[in-house]
Amino acid sequence: MSAPSAVTSATTPSDPAADSGVGRFATVGTPNGPFTLIADQAGRVLASGWTDDPAYLAALVHRSLRPTTLEQSDELGDLTDAVTAYYAGDLDAPARVPVVQHSGGAFLTRAWDALRTVAAGKPVTYTQFARLAGEPAAVRAAATACARNAAALFVPCHRVRRSDGSLGGFRYGLDTKQWLLEFEEPEAPEPQD
Repeated sequence: MSAPSAVTSATTPSDPAADSGVGRFATVGTPNGPFTLIADQAGRVLASGWTDDPAYLAALVHRSLRPTTLEQSDELGDLTDAVTAYYAGDLDAPARVPVVQHSGGAFLTRAWDALRTVAAGKPVTYTQFARLAGEPAAVRAAATACARNAAALFVPCHRVRRSDGSLGGFRYGLDTKQWLLEFEEPEAPEPQD
């Protein structure tokens, strides 16, 4: 797997990278239903998830990054290609796409960066996730990072489970989370004769 792109954090509303004027969105059909992405003018994922409602996703974007206008597109180049590639079996494709989120704090940005390093087929617990984010005692903050993640699939919060092995929560439903985890499981080798 190539190194995942870091989650860029726009620090202030005046950050030129956070020019929140016009955003574009596109919806891709997936086995889990429609998957919509919102991109900024620089072609970075602002929000994504299993919905056909761009207004729902836009509400998840921090106000300093939220586009004032959304324009529909048939596709968003590398962004929609990454979703298609993921469902075709290139499970690392979303990690190669740039994402920008803003949290107001350093921990969430570090946590989102750490989450992008969690490999498909190797889910972690919230405790392990907190450790990856550099704060082993911050288990609740790690759960908050998952809950506040606007860029589902690209920042793969579905790869975090509870310590007891149960799924925990997922904005797009536990059925979708379970499907994704099963899809990402490595295939067992064929038995040799």
